[in-house]
Amino acid sequence: MLETPYYYVDEALLIKNLEILKSVKARTGAKILLAQKAFSMFSLYPLIAEYLDGTTASSLHEVKLGHDEFGGETHIFSPAYIEREFDEILENCEHLVFNSMAQWQKFGTRALAAGKDCGLRINPEFSTQGAEHAIYDPAAAGSRLGVTLANLTNQDLTGLSGLHFHTLCEQNADALVATLVAVEEKFGDLLYQMKWLNLGGGHHITRADYDIDTLVSEINRLKAKYDLQIYLEPGEAVVLDTGFLDATVIDFVENASVINAILDTSAATHMPDVIEMPYRPFVENSAEVGVKAHTYRLGGPSCLAGDIIGDYSFDVPLKVGDILTFTDMAHYSMVKNTTFNGIALPSIAIKRKNGEMEVVKSFGYEDFKMRLS
Repeated sequence: MLETPYYYVDEALLIKNLEILKSVKARTGAKILLAQKAFSMFSLYPLIAEYLDGTTASSLHEVKLGHDEFGGETHIFSPAYIEREFDEILENCEHLVFNSMAQWQKFGTRALAAGKDCGLRINPEFSTQGAEHAIYDPAAAGSRLGVTLANLTNQDLTGLSGLHFHTLCEQNADALVATLVAVEEKFGDLLYQMKWLNLGGGHHITRADYDIDTLVSEINRLKAKYDLQIYLEPGEAVVLDTGFLDATVIDFVENASVINAILDTSAATHMPDVIEMPYRPFVENSAEVGVKAHTYRLGGPSCLAGDIIGDYSFDVPLKVGDILTFTDMAHYSMVKNTTFNGIALPSIAIKRKNGEMEVVKSFGYEDFKMRLS
């Protein structure tokens, strides 16, 4: 039996998402890349590679992982490449996207000489996100991500094959439609000079209410108008609603009418977006405060006072030893977890199509110690 806490990805649910993405490819001819910043569980790369065209990375280590474990096309974008890493980046990818004209001028000649396909990230200065996603808004005023139209005036773009933009976060196709109006208004003339356009990530394609027909229509319109190869690079949409985190109740602390249920999992270390974004993850068989008879504040075992997952209600009282299941834990949780406070990392498992649970990675003291000196 698996000891909690542990993440697991349901293979059948993952295939369901991959089939949706495959259908988008079939209807449009677009290429779809896995954004490893959201999901880097490479034990599942062979399966995902049956459906998607490659990976996109934001660092040397990510690009090496995509190259070594996934195959297909290997793309990278970085806000600024580090000189000492650049030669190794060239060895491990075919497509590089630059974030500024200065970066293109510094590294572009070397990339082209190595036979690489080069692109430029643009910033349409058009936001479709609300305040709740401000931390993830690359088009916000003053953003460091992407070249604005003003900074492209009188610039030599010879050698660039494509443009890339990424401004969405967990959004539907209507946000893409609105963004494309701004992109084409500002950069439409340049698109006729390019071979490809990367629409970035943040498209919630596998969400039940996502408007796939509009996405398909927009991709086909862009292809026809500008004669472009279109790329998408979802991360979250690949593994949306496929991952889980099981944790055990280990104690209770009552204070000022609040019953704190302390778990062996931590918001701060195992699901940091709960604090960073912030958001309230769903727990199976739970409800909002007061909806069910028994309400608890779920918290972690770290010494951080704010290591709080949220307030939840349940039909029956919780007891020490109960296992709670947090849903939608495949994306960002695993890639962002930490060993703060020496708290052990959760094991990683796959729930195979036959229902068998296969542990693919466990962690211990050495994983904590090796990060220190």
